[in-house]
Amino acid sequence: MAPPTPLLAVRGSDGIHLLNGPPQFTEYEAFQRDSSKNCKVFKFSKDGKLFAWCNGDAINIVSTADSKLLHTFDLPKAVDLEFSPKNTLLATWQTYTTGKDGAAGVPNLQLYDMKTGECVKSFIQKNMQNWCPRWSADERVCARIVNNEVHFFEDSNFDTIVNKLHLQKVSDFELSPGEHPCKVAVYVPGSKGAPSFVRLYQYPNFTGPQSALANKSFFKSDRVAMLWNSKATAVLVTASTDVDKTGASYYGEQTLHYIAVNGESAVVQLAKNGPIYDVSWNKNAAEFCVVYGFMPAKATVFNLKCDPIFDFGTGPRNAVFYSPQGHILVLAGFGNLRGQMEVWDVKNYKLISKPTASDATFFSWCPNGEHIVTATCSPRLRVGNGYKIWHYTGTLLHKYDMPPNTELWQVMWQPFAEKIFPAKAIVYQAVAGDIPTEESKPAEAYRPPALRNKPVTSYKLHEEEPPQSMKPQFTEKPLSKTALKNQKKREAKKAAKQEFKANELAEPALQSSQSNAEATVTTGDPETDKKIKNLRKKLKAIEQLKELQSSGKTLEKNQIEKIQKEDVLLKELEDLELGV
Repeated sequence: MAPPTPLLAVRGSDGIHLLNGPPQFTEYEAFQRDSSKNCKVFKFSKDGKLFAWCNGDAINIVSTADSKLLHTFDLPKAVDLEFSPKNTLLATWQTYTTGKDGAAGVPNLQLYDMKTGECVKSFIQKNMQNWCPRWSADERVCARIVNNEVHFFEDSNFDTIVNKLHLQKVSDFELSPGEHPCKVAVYVPGSKGAPSFVRLYQYPNFTGPQSALANKSFFKSDRVAMLWNSKATAVLVTASTDVDKTGASYYGEQTLHYIAVNGESAVVQLAKNGPIYDVSWNKNAAEFCVVYGFMPAKATVFNLKCDPIFDFGTGPRNAVFYSPQGHILVLAGFGNLRGQMEVWDVKNYKLISKPTASDATFFSWCPNGEHIVTATCSPRLRVGNGYKIWHYTGTLLHKYDMPPNTELWQVMWQPFAEKIFPAKAIVYQAVAGDIPTEESKPAEAYRPPALRNKPVTSYKLHEEEPPQSMKPQFTEKPLSKTALKNQKKREAKKAAKQEFKANELAEPALQSSQSNAEATVTTGDPETDKKIKNLRKKLKAIEQLKELQSSGKTLEKNQIEKIQKEDVLLKELEDLELGV
């Protein structure tokens, strides 16, 4: 039996339509195009069997198999919606409003039964952030955050709160994937000098001093993003601040933390300073990839011990996407970057292709693990809106440009159950396509008028690092803070020693002989010789600090004070040597 063809939903200022995926790329005729100019939101169910959208008049729900209309809800102002995992309920959210006299507003979060079409429960949910309830995969447990508490319901009974997880100032939580019994990750931001923390719990064990499965505290956190792996054994926590107090980045500061349900935790040690752009788990739940560092950014794959196992080097990238089957990885540079993509075979860490989707603002894998869609969407970019469908070998298979004076707002693949599309053997030769692959040609670099019609001198602003396989730095368990600190000291000392040796080899012979002569000068007085030696050591340390300062590194107050003492030390050394 041939596998199904995923649909692609397209929403823009000209309405909503569905497109047959590869290899057809024709409009799905069973679905009647909705040409409303006010289509605010659409959503597929988790299994892809249902499709819902709001056109500014009502929410409509159809079956994707035949586009039969199943329900219509009179909610013209719906801003967002979500299906429960087994399609039992539809959750909808509208902007919360109060009465003109300041009276409390009406409930704006509704839960509708997909069999009867009736509203089974309404809540007041003022903020759009974290508006949607979270379900376990079997829908036995449902949770939502209310006034610094996480409320839990069971078996779709929303009249009774079965359990509460109360921690002072809980601001975010994530249920683990999979069926019940589920786990819960909660985030509490720090205040009054206390650190922020993330804790993991096994539902419904929330009380008692030993109830938490794991706990990780950290500073420098205004918000976090918590990401469970597919087997619910560990969480990656990206902690962010809005402002980088060192002034090094307008992105703020980010740190990445690993927390496992067995109680282990660690700070993921990244090999380059700068922002953390993206983090993604592989479907196998055994590894994750991080894109980080000032441009050109690094990308590194880590295992569950937080060992780096493969380094993709540096490049113009800010996003990472594993295929649904976990066998292919795409590194990409979207938004303010040119749209270059690197497609990698995860098993062999071999580059498959390197296409370019210029001006792309969106990327998504097709459920079949063979095709991808990139799009230029408004309001991120209001010109050149459209989408492109690619094969992972770099072939551009389909391209659609929005008509003049229209905008593209969103595209989305129809999802499917996990085992519908098993992983296929990876091919490296580009598949045939009807569209020329001009997308993969790099744009010429800008040249000022004075340099035009002159020979091109090739140069790079940054020297990019090549990919390399990494050897694990430890084999037992994540290192403690002290061990990590000592490890970094050893690595820095080793690097400094290698740099010093390289500098020695590069120095002219005259300077080398002078250094040797200076090193052998003695006064005949052991105490004076000792003072001279110590002064030279201090002056050498000052030279290293000055080099760091000239490279742009911010020095500590005591380091600046050392540099200021250089003239005094030189005078003292001169006086001692003149006395020889």
